Amino acid sequence: MPSLLIIDDQRDFADSLTKGLCELNYEVDTAYNGEEGKRLVLTKKYDVIIMDVIMPKVDGIHLCRSIRDEGVTTPVLFISALDNVADKISGLEAGGDDYLAKPFHFDELVARIKALSRRYSSETTTPSALRANGLFIDRVKMSAYREGKDLGLTKKEFRLLEYFIRNEGKVLSKAELAENVWDVDFDTGTNIVEVYVNYLRNKLDKGYDKKMIATKFGMGYVFNGE
Repeated sequence: MPSLLIIDDQRDFADSLTKGLCELNYEVDTAYNGEEGKRLVLTKKYDVIIMDVIMPKVDGIHLCRSIRDEGVTTPVLFISALDNVADKISGLEAGGDDYLAKPFHFDELVARIKALSRRYSSETTTPSALRANGLFIDRVKMSAYREGKDLGLTKKEFRLLEYFIRNEGKVLSKAELAENVWDVDFDTGTNIVEVYVNYLRNKLDKGYDKKMIATKFGMGYVFNGE
């Protein structure tokens, strides 16, 4: 089973999660503040990191940015009482892979952990580089280049582009993108997929005559790298 790290300053809550996950035979370490969490992240390899957003010393957003700057690619699952769209986008922009609002059902947490573990495991067995007509994707550095220009993508924008390339020519619905890029069921009350597609378009297509991402109204989006 995966090795997990829980970082949450609410000790009773963190200990309860740890107990429940250990009963499922997960190996779990627990930290009660961001500084302690970062020390553990940089000294031990984990399969999934679960962290709160609001914490003393170092909050979850700054902690996630910090470990990404250190080259840590371990999936990060944010858990937080902050549950509006702006908060979720902030967490994903900081390098998070998923966001679960408190309170949540324990079974949902386990499902998210399994999904992140599967995706992270599959990514280590896929090619390190992808290409599509002037577009080069370096999966090791998590960087993308169009005609040699670094697009400066965030981690989530990179994952979105990578999924588009792997499904070139296929119409992808918002629900499919949410499930495969964010590992969450699509919530029709949010526009997070649309927001990130627009972010990606601004970096990928702006200034080029050929637009690689097209909207299929009422259906979703399609990537065309030819």
